Amino acid sequence: MHANSFLSGHFNMSLGRSANDHKSAAVKRARNDSGNKVSVVLGAQWGDEGKGKVVDLLATESDVVCRCQGGNNAGHTVVVDEEEYDFHLLPSGIINTKCTSFIGNGVVIHLPGLFEEIDKNEKKGLKGWDKRLVISDRAHIVFDFHQAVDGLQEVQRQAQEGQNIGTTKKGIGPTYACKASRTGLRICDLMADFSEVKNLVLQYQSMYPALKVDVESELKKLKDYAERIRPLVRDGVYFMYDAIHGPLKKILVEGANAALLDIDFGTYPFVTSSNCTVGGVCTGLGIPPANIGEVYGVSKAYTTRVGIGAFPTEQLNAVGELLQTRGHEVGVTTGRKRRCGWLDLVILKYAHMINGFTAIALTKLDILDVLDEIKVGVAYKINGKRVPYFPANMEVLQKVEVEYETFPGWKTDTSAARKWSDLPPKAQNYIRFVENRIGVPIKWVGVGKSRECMIQMF
Repeated sequence: MHANSFLSGHFNMSLGRSANDHKSAAVKRARNDSGNKVSVVLGAQWGDEGKGKVVDLLATESDVVCRCQGGNNAGHTVVVDEEEYDFHLLPSGIINTKCTSFIGNGVVIHLPGLFEEIDKNEKKGLKGWDKRLVISDRAHIVFDFHQAVDGLQEVQRQAQEGQNIGTTKKGIGPTYACKASRTGLRICDLMADFSEVKNLVLQYQSMYPALKVDVESELKKLKDYAERIRPLVRDGVYFMYDAIHGPLKKILVEGANAALLDIDFGTYPFVTSSNCTVGGVCTGLGIPPANIGEVYGVSKAYTTRVGIGAFPTEQLNAVGELLQTRGHEVGVTTGRKRRCGWLDLVILKYAHMINGFTAIALTKLDILDVLDEIKVGVAYKINGKRVPYFPANMEVLQKVEVEYETFPGWKTDTSAARKWSDLPPKAQNYIRFVENRIGVPIKWVGVGKSRECMIQMF
């Protein structure tokens, strides 16, 4: 072999080894540098499942608690030292003085609502929130006229279709619509020049001639709010990147609303306007899927929903009334009575398909304590045949026949139970049945309002 050929081949082999070594090192480094994982708490039904209690439980040992979607159209109630705190925009972790609370870019923020919420909770004992609250500069703003438009749209739907959606009229839908049509205004705009508000108002008034807006008053209020929140605003993407790739941290994400209210996967059109399933965590905070760790689904031991829409296991009878009364089933945000029914495992399995729950929290078991028998919806039938999916079409969903399993009630007060062995055997059987049917372990069982009433199973 010619010397040059030999040297050339040798050089190329060396180069190849060097490139492979370099690639191996890069792959190894990428694996090691993937950063902190975030734990996620999501609603597995139509909302109101008691996510606040689970978040509160986990927030006590978290360094960062994040909101990733929704607005003040949802509420979490957290009980600490017998004091009830109601949160709508603030992450529930704000109670924890050692924790940073982050409102991500996927959240839509009504500034008057935010400060009203802060004022109310300050009166209940919340202190130092301004030292531990961070707001993403990419979050969209809900204006008062968005809320007015929300109400006008509901009136229009009722007049045209004879049925409204049952929104909270908090302006959430119109704000997300603005965001999607690229006419919305964000917190970063508020930090700069927000004169574009005038154009946005004119746009809405052309669509809704009855809409009255005092633009100058709106601009003055915005100027005041801009100064109040300026110290709290950060580049949200960098904030989350730093939290994930900095020192070891426990990061928690609390979802608002729930799987069956998701804009893509919920009981459309009777849904919210954001992705309240696990995908909304990535888009609402600006984090990669690789950084999603534990995904906790929260479900009541029965089923409720607020407002309009299909509800296959609803009980329009004495059982439904008992669940509503015993469970104090009234919306935190709206004050509306919640519709009540038996636990629906078709819904929970569907929510698991989308979210990939690693564990479940089953709340409000104690509400079932007085029942002689308890039913669980295990399958849907269409035209007498079982279907393995959750129907997308609401007319179909309205007509499904629910197949139930029936269990004897335990007729024992479980509210004082603090460990698994404290629960009566019939309650344990009920929990194990649910766990086995969903195929996800139940990590917590709730038997009361406060964090002490969450029985941890493992």
